[in-house]
Amino acid sequence: MNVTTGLFYIFSTVLLIAAFRVITARNPVHAVLFLVLTFFQAAMIWMLLKAEFLSIALILVYVGAVMVLFLFVVMMLDINIEGMRVGFWNHFPLAAVVGVVIALEMAAVLMGGFRISDTADGNSGAAMVGAVQQSNTKELGLLMYTQYIYPLEVAAAILLVAMFAAIALTLRVRKDTKYLNPGDQVRVKASDRLTVLKMAPTKTSDPAPTDSTPETQA
Repeated sequence: MNVTTGLFYIFSTVLLIAAFRVITARNPVHAVLFLVLTFFQAAMIWMLLKAEFLSIALILVYVGAVMVLFLFVVMMLDINIEGMRVGFWNHFPLAAVVGVVIALEMAAVLMGGFRISDTADGNSGAAMVGAVQQSNTKELGLLMYTQYIYPLEVAAAILLVAMFAAIALTLRVRKDTKYLNPGDQVRVKASDRLTVLKMAPTKTSDPAPTDSTPETQA
């Protein structure tokens, strides 16, 4: 067993343990952190498979953006953990059956893909010998912007519409919340927020009151 195979088994073992802890951890924050560890191990496996672009994209997109957002949301919300676990074992049999079915379907698809790849490698082995070796990032970019350019443009348009919708929903005026005009905030000046008052450097203290009432003199 070489070093690559040993690293693959190590990363796979840590990934399976972390993924199991995601669904068994009692604290939601711990579950999110275990999910971050799972993504890191998956990225390392992609790196062993020489898929550098997918590995870096997995870390930047999921760990650097999505999971950080999940972590902030989980920490900001007051989640009733005990209430979430009510009825867990009642729904466990159905969840286990669905999980087994999904696992079998994925195994069938993967095994079928392996058989197709083996036959394809046997038929096109001679043609691959003279192929020019280049980075998979470049190959992915060429394939994405040539053969799949139209699906890419459709996905970009959908994401653009979703971004505009999110901005429109956020900036709408609501009666039950305080609203600040971004234009007024940008055009604000220091004189609008701060007033400087001139005061004397020293101030004499008032003299102490004297008891000079007629009753005291008498």
